[in-house]
Amino acid sequence: MNNTVANQGADRIEEEAPHDLHGNSPAAWTAVAIVLIAFTIGAIAMVLGPNWVLFWISVGIAVLGALAGKVLQLLGFGVPADGDH
Repeated sequence: MNNTVANQGADRIEEEAPHDLHGNSPAAWTAVAIVLIAFTIGAIAMVLGPNWVLFWISVGIAVLGALAGKVLQLLGFGVPADGDH
C-alpha cells in the first residue's frame, strides 16, 4: 500500500459527501428570483438619478427575498426539486 500524502488526500476526497444539493430547491430559486428583481430595481434607481428612495426600497426587497428563501426552507421547500437527496 502506498501511503503518500497525495494518496491520503485522495482517500479523504472520496469519503466526503457530494455537494449535489446546493441551491437546487424551490426555496433557493424563489430567493434568487426575488433578490435578482431587487438588484435590477436598485440598478435602475442608480441610473435614474440616483433615486435614493427607490434604491432603499430595492434593498428592502432583497432582504425580504433572503428571508423568504429561509422561511421556505424551514417549511420544507429546501429539498431539491427533482427529489435527489
